[in-house]
Amino acid sequence: MLSVILLLLAILIPAVQVARESARKAACQNKLRNIALAVQQFHDEQGWYPPGQAGGSIGFGPRRRTWSWLARLLPYIGHQDLYDRGGIPTKTLMDSGIMAVAVQDYLCPSAGGERATANTEDLVGMEVGLTNYKGVSGANWGYDDTTGGTFRTMYRNRGTNGSYDGLGKGDGVLWRSDYLSRLRPSNISDGLSVTFLVGEDLPRHNRWCSWPYANHAYGTCAIPPNHQPLDVSDWRETWSFRSVHPRGLNFALADGSVTFVDERIAWAVYRAMATRDGSETHRLAP
Repeated sequence: MLSVILLLLAILIPAVQVARESARKAACQNKLRNIALAVQQFHDEQGWYPPGQAGGSIGFGPRRRTWSWLARLLPYIGHQDLYDRGGIPTKTLMDSGIMAVAVQDYLCPSAGGERATANTEDLVGMEVGLTNYKGVSGANWGYDDTTGGTFRTMYRNRGTNGSYDGLGKGDGVLWRSDYLSRLRPSNISDGLSVTFLVGEDLPRHNRWCSWPYANHAYGTCAIPPNHQPLDVSDWRETWSFRSVHPRGLNFALADGSVTFVDERIAWAVYRAMATRDGSETHRLAP
């Protein structure tokens, strides 16, 4: 009798785990869909996509107005009170008093309860709310606009805009200093339905993941999906996308739809889906 019970448990427990993950994955996709639709609403009201504010005249760090697109999006996902309380975008991050708030809408249900930490890069020692959802800056990589020089990486890639600077001049839709560019849907000539807008990441594998800060809320598809870095602080190898969902990760597209991307996707297709105006022929399989 005991052996029968153990056999049944061996069959049922994995099935329950699969069902639970399926539900969490669906909930994650719903959050991404809501974020993408909120981006569209922001554009409809403001005339451009929610901007990142870092570099340029604003600079970096918590003592500046270095707000991310996720911070600017708060009123459009039901958090007008948090937006107002923090004085976004005019107060500095440090003066806002809201840096450590965990925003559930920016956390994947499968990710294991990562909410806030004082162990991120650039904001060391300061409690900051984490995110599992980051803007897609494109697929160009290999240049740091803050130092004016190239950096060594096996993922170096010239973008469709002719630049390696995925940090300051992304060839995607959202990047940390796109307040200088004010992009609109008309800039996405590849098509809204075939261009990545938002993807997943894991703070446990990347210390550049928080929702308030514009140097934490973006990633590149120059680096393959679900790449496991040796050094979670090395942004040159970690500033990308990953999840705990089996065999892949979710992305929201610029038209508001959501798709699950197999981690074995051809690298050329993955990169092509990240650019806004590359005229690439690569597309996701239906």
